[in-house]
Amino acid sequence: MTSLVCAADKPNFVIIMADDLGYGDISAGPFEGWIDTPNLDRLAKAGVSLTDFHSNGAVCSPTRAALMTGRYQQRAGIGGVVKADPRAGVHDDGLQPDVEVTFSKKLQAAGYATGMFGKWHLGYLPRYNPIHHGFDEFRGYVSGNVDYFSHVDQAGNFDWWIGDKLQQEEGYSTHLITQHTLDFIRKNKDKPFCVYVPHEAPHYPYQGPNDPPQRKVGQKAKHPRGPDDKQAYRLMVQEVDRGVGQIMDLVGELGIAGRTMIVFISDNGAIGLGSNRPLRGYKGRVWEGGHRVPAIVTWPDVVKPGTVNDATTLTMDLMPTMLEAAGLDQPTERALDGVSLMPVLRGGELGPRQLFWMYGKKTAMRDGPWKLVMNDLGAKEPALFDLSKDLSEKNDLSKDHPQRMKQMLEAIERWQQDMKDTQTPQP
Repeated sequence: MTSLVCAADKPNFVIIMADDLGYGDISAGPFEGWIDTPNLDRLAKAGVSLTDFHSNGAVCSPTRAALMTGRYQQRAGIGGVVKADPRAGVHDDGLQPDVEVTFSKKLQAAGYATGMFGKWHLGYLPRYNPIHHGFDEFRGYVSGNVDYFSHVDQAGNFDWWIGDKLQQEEGYSTHLITQHTLDFIRKNKDKPFCVYVPHEAPHYPYQGPNDPPQRKVGQKAKHPRGPDDKQAYRLMVQEVDRGVGQIMDLVGELGIAGRTMIVFISDNGAIGLGSNRPLRGYKGRVWEGGHRVPAIVTWPDVVKPGTVNDATTLTMDLMPTMLEAAGLDQPTERALDGVSLMPVLRGGELGPRQLFWMYGKKTAMRDGPWKLVMNDLGAKEPALFDLSKDLSEKNDLSKDHPQRMKQMLEAIERWQQDMKDTQTPQP
């Protein structure tokens, strides 16, 4: 494949990821959540809503590793959260730039302008910085969360970066992330671009755009719940929504909407103040509420507006989707676990496949409508559900289908062994 690209022939990509946003949080399309999100409503009316889309992980870092690599996050050695506190055993872990192949590296090598604005959470050490993973530009933070105004992480460290340098930048983080995204799109409107927009919101600390800072450098963060947190959560989601609208408006004004794919997803299910209705469970769990998340894709030249698709899809499918859309070969040096969603975006279906989730010992598997859950709260013994009839995972059918249970447990064992055998070692 040639590395020379023509803007008129190549699609642009805008990948927007909310943080801890639940399946029942947004009002858009079929999700019908409790927060009014008019711009995500616009996005859904302009594209396809994926009602059976899942984050690869039940928490932040694993999903982000799967997005970047198109592979199960366990292969990259990131099965859990990378911690901010240097005393934590996984503080030095990260996405290894000399080993892993990322969508940003592939697109950058093909002549795309690449930018990332927001939350990284795939390594604190300088060698893990996003600029070493194929991004021309990076502004944001590398930890799991920062104060929305002071940009101090929960371990008490200042954490706002421009490229590979710590640098103060005044402003509400959601607004900064959106503004840098808009500036990047304007600057690169005449060439193909890919911009990754991992928002902080609505992850705690719960701070609306008019709230005061909560954290200071050198002070470990505390997170007392307050009476105004619910309203702050709503405002945080609505500021992300407003940013989505600004991006949609800009690509329309620039005349590039037709060839720009915009993807909106969440990194895992909600916890605490958010809603995963009608799903069981929440962030950190392998019940549906931990990983089935809202997902919307628009691409006017390809996607039929106002449609809904129930294909079972995951975060790791986005890398092969972008590569196929850009006319690039899938990497052979690090074979992908994800599959291209181009058939889904064109209104079709995906073939059958078995899918897996694991966080610590908590494990789940999908095989068509069947889901097996084990080692999670409420599933001391492996439990089996038919999601086509029981989306809320209330009716355990394991005793009725012993042969299916046996086959799925054996498949989980094979998958877990494969993950161990192919895992990238961490420091």
